[in-house]
Amino acid sequence: MTVAHPFAVAVLAGDEEAAIATLADDVVFSSPAVYKPYQGRERVAALLRVVATVFEDFRYVDEWRDGPTTILRFRARVGDRELEGVDILEAGGDGRVGRLTVLVRRLSGLQALAAAVAARLGPA
Repeated sequence: MTVAHPFAVAVLAGDEEAAIATLADDVVFSSPAVYKPYQGRERVAALLRVVATVFEDFRYVDEWRDGPTTILRFRARVGDRELEGVDILEAGGDGRVGRLTVLVRRLSGLQALAAAVAARLGPA
């Protein structure tokens, strides 16, 4: 599967800085794996760096675009838990990602992801 969105290309290349460069300064990150939304490029970048250490065998399997919105479906593991999910990227006026929403399914995978992220981030 070939992805085209610059965020996805950078993630798959393991280039965290290039992925972060696609984010707007005031980007908002939301996910059921974190207690509350994260706002601002630096806070979201710190979270993405943590998540990169948690996922194993991460891969995008589909990409859809509709105007300023890109949906990237992924599969990964956290420990022995398989999960799949979607990254919903909404571009702002400058073309950079203004909102990043991550949805994860298989409750056991979501629970493993949330626990692993929380353990690395410390108290909220």
